[in-house]
Amino acid sequence: MTNLVRNINAALDSISAHWQPHRLTSINDYDVKVVKIQGEFVWHTHPDTDELFMVISGNLTIQLRDGDVVLGPNDIYVVPKGTEHCPKAENEVQALLFEPKGTVNTGDAGGDMTATLRELG
Repeated sequence: MTNLVRNINAALDSISAHWQPHRLTSINDYDVKVVKIQGEFVWHTHPDTDELFMVISGNLTIQLRDGDVVLGPNDIYVVPKGTEHCPKAENEVQALLFEPKGTVNTGDAGGDMTATLRELG
């Protein structure tokens, strides 16, 4: 990926499908992804990495086995590696994800919601 200035809002405007992250940029061995979220995802873990969620707009609930974490605009939460979680949003959420390159959105769960990482134009 070339070193271009990227606008988060413009990137989010270009996304039409929920749960389909797009790479906004990369830094070292990490991808910064934009994603639109609505509905409930799948319970999963990322055994080898933490996952950072930053909400741009909307309200995101990250369900954990020992209680929910609720995020609003400009909130950040890190799901520790190996922690089973299930994001959900009643209404559309726009968010950034920070993850090591190659991280699969469904972690160890796989299934129909597994996305192929898309590049922004």
